[in-house]
Amino acid sequence: MPDFRVFIPPLASAAADLTLSGSESHHLVTVNRALSGDPVVAFDGAGNEWDTTLTVAHRRAAVLTIQRHRQAAARKCEIILVQSMPKGGVMENIVRQATEIGVSRIVPLQTARTQVQLDPGRQAKKRDKWEATALEAAKQCGNPWLPHIDPPREFSDLREICSDADLILIASLEPDSPPLASVLQTSSAPEKTPRRVVWLIGPEGDFTPEETREAIAVGATPVSLGSLVLRCDTAATYALAVVNAAFNP
Repeated sequence: MPDFRVFIPPLASAAADLTLSGSESHHLVTVNRALSGDPVVAFDGAGNEWDTTLTVAHRRAAVLTIQRHRQAAARKCEIILVQSMPKGGVMENIVRQATEIGVSRIVPLQTARTQVQLDPGRQAKKRDKWEATALEAAKQCGNPWLPHIDPPREFSDLREICSDADLILIASLEPDSPPLASVLQTSSAPEKTPRRVVWLIGPEGDFTPEETREAIAVGATPVSLGSLVLRCDTAATYALAVVNAAFNP
């Protein structure tokens, strides 16, 4: 695979050449030092990729010539991460790891123990930052699909968020929660393989008992991620990777 990957908006029509945006041109030509004649993969985040050649190495308006188009196969199982928002830059790391694993949607969630409270202006800025982080991760790992990132949602929206899920899992610290492996084994039979899985990952202090009860009422199954208490970003990465390996081999 060529070392260079660039993002382009979805194409309205077929074209022989692509002119990149100023930011993508700058990143390709100035930051990555791509030269005329170098192979470049362009992708639109919706599964479309184009093998191209850099024909005009301009730092504000680079031009690519298309050789071949390909459509990536859709994943057998869509994975949705519903993540209680952590403080600091931890959410960016979660977005990066989730994109590399291949989740289809990320839902930042306000919970009773969420330590981050964002006004509408800060919500928009945070979402822009998360989307930029996802794009950077997709370029780095070769993922042709960008996850949809919701604006921060309230816990009361949970039923709507999970409405189309075949399997809803909630990470739990309760000692009587079944281990993740046993739940996945039950769900891995061919006739039961889910098409859409929702993962609920709580804040550092876990979901409140009331929130857990509400999630169970929506259809969530509490599961244990092991005997150790994991940070929320570690829990998210572990949970997503295990489910992805089980349902998207």
